[in-house]
Amino acid sequence: MHEVAMFPPSSPIAVTGVERSWNPKPTTRTRTVAQRKVYGKRRTDAPRAVFDQRSPARVVERLDLKTSGEEVGEEAVEDVRVKLAEVAIEEKSTPIAPRKKDVRKKGGAGKVTRKERKDEEVEIVQSVEVEELKPTPDEEAHVQDSKPADEPENEEPEQSRTEDTETPEAITTPTLEKRYETMVEVRISPKLPAERNRRRIKACESTAETETRTSRRNKDKPAARVSSGCVTDEKANGYVRPILNEALSAAAAQSVQKFDSWAARAGNLLEVVKIAEGSYGEVYKLRLREEVCKKEMSRSKLARLKAYGDGVFKVVPLRALSGPGSKKFTSINEIVSEVKMLKYLDPIPGFARFREIHVVQGRFPESFQKAWDHYKKTKDDCLNPNPSSKRAYPDSQLWAIVEMDDAGCELEKFAWTSIFQIYDIFWGVAMALARAEEYALFEHRDLHLGNVCIRSTRPGGCMDPPTNAEITNQSSKSGFGISTLETTIIDYSLSRAQLHLSAEAEAFEIASSDLDKKQIFDAIGRDEDEIMLRNTYRYMRSQLYHGEPLKTEKSPVIPGIWAEYAPRTNLVWLLFLLQSLLKNKKPEPASSLPAPRQPLAPCSPNKSVKPTTTASKKDTKPRTTPAVAIIHNQPRVSDLKQTLEKRLASVLELLDLEHGHEDMCCAADLVAYAIDSQWLDDQDFF
Repeated sequence: MHEVAMFPPSSPIAVTGVERSWNPKPTTRTRTVAQRKVYGKRRTDAPRAVFDQRSPARVVERLDLKTSGEEVGEEAVEDVRVKLAEVAIEEKSTPIAPRKKDVRKKGGAGKVTRKERKDEEVEIVQSVEVEELKPTPDEEAHVQDSKPADEPENEEPEQSRTEDTETPEAITTPTLEKRYETMVEVRISPKLPAERNRRRIKACESTAETETRTSRRNKDKPAARVSSGCVTDEKANGYVRPILNEALSAAAAQSVQKFDSWAARAGNLLEVVKIAEGSYGEVYKLRLREEVCKKEMSRSKLARLKAYGDGVFKVVPLRALSGPGSKKFTSINEIVSEVKMLKYLDPIPGFARFREIHVVQGRFPESFQKAWDHYKKTKDDCLNPNPSSKRAYPDSQLWAIVEMDDAGCELEKFAWTSIFQIYDIFWGVAMALARAEEYALFEHRDLHLGNVCIRSTRPGGCMDPPTNAEITNQSSKSGFGISTLETTIIDYSLSRAQLHLSAEAEAFEIASSDLDKKQIFDAIGRDEDEIMLRNTYRYMRSQLYHGEPLKTEKSPVIPGIWAEYAPRTNLVWLLFLLQSLLKNKKPEPASSLPAPRQPLAPCSPNKSVKPTTTASKKDTKPRTTPAVAIIHNQPRVSDLKQTLEKRLASVLELLDLEHGHEDMCCAADLVAYAIDSQWLDDQDFF
């Protein structure tokens, strides 16, 4: 048995050439390969859940615990224990007289009869309205359950009864009422400090009143409340429980939240901006309003918010359990599968950083609705229905909100002009796919330009093409990384991955989606770019079903086939990506270098004048300005551009669907070929 490394197997049909049936439930198997590695370094995790302090669910939950009947009872018992332990007398090493039978005055329900004597121990009998009272070991008090029938009835000396006792007619044996379930006897050690003797009377008298008040409060206390921002519908919570189980924070995992309450947690500190949309839903960004934050919070908290960064929120309408919306939108299983992949692929460089998953219910809050309206007015690609429309979404609509780090600008909204940008974008995506293939047997299956985000590592995030000076100053050996653009792959709603349940367990889970139900293989397209995209979907399906991407005739649906691993689909999408990058490259901007100097005028008669002897002869070499140095380096930059263009042209030949390299089975193969050909350096990948 060999280990899956840089050469994962191709599609089973491509190997055998014979159609076979798929197991409809390939969810759990025995792991047969060694633990995979993640190549590349990851930036430090951003602090999570910055807004937990503003969460009404968290605050009310903490208050509920303090005011619940059980907690109040425990606090009351603790108060009794502490106060009784503080009761003491002065000790003069006199023998302890035997205790007389406990008595209680008539009509004194809830009060305690005490007998004091200077040279003997004082015993206090207190009825406590709890089931059991156990003092802590360090309270130097001996506590035991008192049973009057078992106590000895030795009489005290005659002198001890002359002062406080009453006639036999006035003394009765105490009768326990039904509300007193247990009688507790507390015997105070004679070795406690004498100064506590002053507080003993006050402590004992306040105990009965405290217990009475506690009893009344416990009887009137309602059941523990949940946050006012949480939805108490048990049916709705049970329906989305698989999603809530994937949440990281207690507030998000507690229950479905009201959309208005969830959005109000940010207050006016964050500005909501819609940045994109798709068939799955919409994407919003929350931008920090620093001017407002400086007035309303401390510098330390503002620093935490800045470190947390701008958050991106993918808002996905969920399919209803029944009634309106039960036959459309994203299903519970699909969003759970995507969230599991987000969490599992989080450590891989080039993949989205996951923060949290929330489930909310209701209509769009005002801030989100304003962001949607502004996007509708200013953009021409707003195709989703208006969230305020009751025909499109009912009042009880459930939404899944996936919170992630901001990965930058979508590639389809970016105008690339330099071959250095194309080189970095393509190989950045290819290396990310190669890592994910080895780590999780991953296929993206929907890698269009909208699912690749880019951002620059330059100060200020400048995304302009690199200048000649920047190119010559780069220390890159392979040509990768000169543009300073980083890529991030997003949106795994159609993806497939193998998720190991734990580091120790041998079993794993397959996360995938049945693409045959998505109705994405019959569309044609309106322009060249969309036609190429729709054909790529069909090439991918043919690769999985037949092992040949160009065999696009419609074939019967095979249940469970989309859970199988066919990594060559990643190469099909990489071919589409590279073709789109080269096809839509914009012309490079005009050079900002100064125009070359014109020839000088004819020499003047002063040419024959000899220079004076005072002139310095140290600087005999001609001086070159920075502009002249850049002009001298232009041939080198031009040669590097031609080299990168030739390499990408070779990649097109390797990935050609009809005449491509037959040994290219996955993205890892392509990256290995590039490293061997010195198109990439080892440090670029590892």
